[in-house]
Amino acid sequence: MASHSSREHVMSIGIIGAGAIGTALAERLVAAGENVLISNSRGPDTLAGLVSAAGPGLTAVTVKEAAAQDVVVLAVPWKRLKDAVGATGLTDWAGRIVIDTTNPLGPPDFKVANLGGRTSSEVVADLVPGAKLVKAFNTLPPHVLGANPRSESGRRVIFLSGDDAGANDRITRLIERAGWAAVDLGPLATGGRLQQFPGGPLPTLSLLKEN
Repeated sequence: MASHSSREHVMSIGIIGAGAIGTALAERLVAAGENVLISNSRGPDTLAGLVSAAGPGLTAVTVKEAAAQDVVVLAVPWKRLKDAVGATGLTDWAGRIVIDTTNPLGPPDFKVANLGGRTSSEVVADLVPGAKLVKAFNTLPPHVLGANPRSESGRRVIFLSGDDAGANDRITRLIERAGWAAVDLGPLATGGRLQQFPGGPLPTLSLLKEN
C-alpha cells in the first residue's frame, strides 16, 4: 500500500493563470517532478509553446479542469480574480487547498484595492468558499521565483500563511520538495499581513536559508 507521503507527492496541482508568476511556478514545480496542469482564460491551445518548453509534467487544460485538482494556484491579476474564480464554475471548493499568489493592485493604473482593513487573502478566501486558503509565492518577482532556488549559500525562502494548519503543512512540504525553504507565518490575519503588498515588510525581501 502506498504511503501517505508518496500519495501526496503525486498529487496534481492546477494553476489558474499563465502570466509571469503562473509560468514561473509551473516550470519550477515541473522541474521538481510535480504533476502540473496550467490554464488561462484563452484556452489550452494558446499554451502549447509553454507546455512544449517545460516538457513532461506540464499539461494545458481549461480553467475548470485546473480547479478540479487537489491543490489549485490562483496566479491572475487582482482585477481579473473574480472573473477567473467565476470561470471555475465552483460554488463549494470542498476542502481543496487554494494557494493565493495575488497582490491587491495591478495594471493599468496599479492603484491599491480598498480591502476594508482586511488582508487581501482574507478577501480572496471569501471568493473560494469551502477552500483551505494558503498565501504563498506573492513576495518575490517572477524572475527570482522561477530561478533555481538552491545556491552554494543556501535555499531561497518562500513565506506562507493560512488558517488551516494541515494545509499550511502540506504546502510547506511542497515548497521544500521543489527546493525552496518554507517559512510558515501562521494565520492569514497576521502572517498574511506580513506578506501583504503593498504595506507588509516581507514583499521584495529576497532571503536565503543557509545550508
